[in-house]
Amino acid sequence: MESIEHINYIKAPISKVYNTLISEDGLGNIWTKKLQVKPEIGFVNEFDFDEGYITKFKILVLVENSKIVWECIESDEEWVGTKVSFELTEKDNKTKVTLKHFNWSERTDFYRWCNYNWAMFLFRMKNYCES
Repeated sequence: MESIEHINYIKAPISKVYNTLISEDGLGNIWTKKLQVKPEIGFVNEFDFDEGYITKFKILVLVENSKIVWECIESDEEWVGTKVSFELTEKDNKTKVTLKHFNWSERTDFYRWCNYNWAMFLFRMKNYCES
């Protein structure tokens, strides 16, 4: 199994970073405006990237200011069954975000493209949370 992993450091309180990752306002500003998000275990978040299908992630773990885990239940076929986790820690007024997109069946061109896009996601989140 393949895994995409990134770390970024954000000069913002951990609560702001966490709330960005669980709210329509936050995710709408860093990922897509077309979404339905609710911070509740078992809820299925929906994201529309204008690709002809809706990407759906079931929320498996929500630990306030610490950890979020989603499981992809509908999307591009390479994403279905994968999981995305966000682990947060705070030190010296910086929040460390460890993003993992794991359980990929193989390393494909789509995997490589998504790897780039997750880095851009973290870059946009850093800009959003620090402004």
